[in-house]
Amino acid sequence: MKVSLKALRVNANLNQKEVAAMMNISPNTLMNWESNYTSPDVLQLSKLCTIYKCTIDDIFLPDKLAKS
Repeated sequence: MKVSLKALRVNANLNQKEVAAMMNISPNTLMNWESNYTSPDVLQLSKLCTIYKCTIDDIFLPDKLAKS
């Protein structure tokens, strides 16, 4: 991952409970995503990108590819 989900959340000035409520998931689910124990599915990832104002590329592409 280029940018961690936790870093994106912190940069958006949101806590886990706020994001979990927006996503309609439990805070534990979000914690598991941020800890890389589990991963969001494509639709959940898309919603996270909307909340965090980022792209999926920001999360998954290596730095070199993301800059080109």
